[in-house]
Amino acid sequence: MSTPKQDDHFYLARKSQTMHLRAGFIQGLRDLFIERRFLEVETPVRIPAPAPEEYIEAIASGDWFLQTSPELCMKRLLAAGYPRIFQFCKCFRAGERGGRHLPEFTMLEWYVAGFDYTQLMDQCEDLLIAALKKMGLNEHIVRQNKKISIESPWEKLAVADAFLKYAPVSAQEALCQQRFDEILVEYVEPHLGGERPTFLYDYPAPLATLARIKKSDPTVAERFELYIGGMELANGFSELTDAGEQRRRFAEASEARAAKQWASYAMPEKFLAALKHMPPSAGIALGIDRLIMLLADTDVIDDVIAFPPESL
Repeated sequence: MSTPKQDDHFYLARKSQTMHLRAGFIQGLRDLFIERRFLEVETPVRIPAPAPEEYIEAIASGDWFLQTSPELCMKRLLAAGYPRIFQFCKCFRAGERGGRHLPEFTMLEWYVAGFDYTQLMDQCEDLLIAALKKMGLNEHIVRQNKKISIESPWEKLAVADAFLKYAPVSAQEALCQQRFDEILVEYVEPHLGGERPTFLYDYPAPLATLARIKKSDPTVAERFELYIGGMELANGFSELTDAGEQRRRFAEASEARAAKQWASYAMPEKFLAALKHMPPSAGIALGIDRLIMLLADTDVIDDVIAFPPESL
């Protein structure tokens, strides 16, 4: 990771071009959402009850927590009748620090009522192509001296097929061995989005979290992730609107968290109560810092933010 050297003034000055790139891209994306009649919203950063998830740990803030995602509050807005919403916001996760991870990072999250995950993939592709064109990137981006085409259509690859193609075991075997994430990162991810962006979709049902199970194939969830240049940029899905099923999943995740001696969260009751009013919809979270890493052609997330935590 990059660290400040000798003089903070020169360290910050060297980032000027990247900071202008970042600001321009975010503004271009914001303009595109507004042109498409999305409402930009703001939700609280400090909340009493994050979504209990087995592999994500929130950072405490007094008796409450800093949000790991604006998801719960944004879905309550969907349930209240806001059909197309987006937000750029800060999110926080404990124990996440590395070349591609920060404990405080910038997320773009948006939701569309009446959409499913297939429509959201197409919308994501359309929006990002348009945003890249605003930056003068009409055909490709360059990462590590290799051109990655951004022209439509982007690749769509089912998780099961990706494991059969690139991994030593099937997706189901990886799950049974409790090595799904390990094998995905080691064997599958490096092959994704190398020639053009790739949507990896239909994740195994046990990894649904807040996603809807696919009616035509109950072994998978209607969930996808976007990869470009081997880097995961976004996670989206058709939303689960069954409050009883969501409560069951939260309880299961809470038990897994307790076994690891992680923090205990109160059940997010106001979110669960809102689910009965939430229309069929789809939502996506996109990591802005990682996307700027691609545009700046760097492997170090520190290079695309002004102040890494170690510089403060």
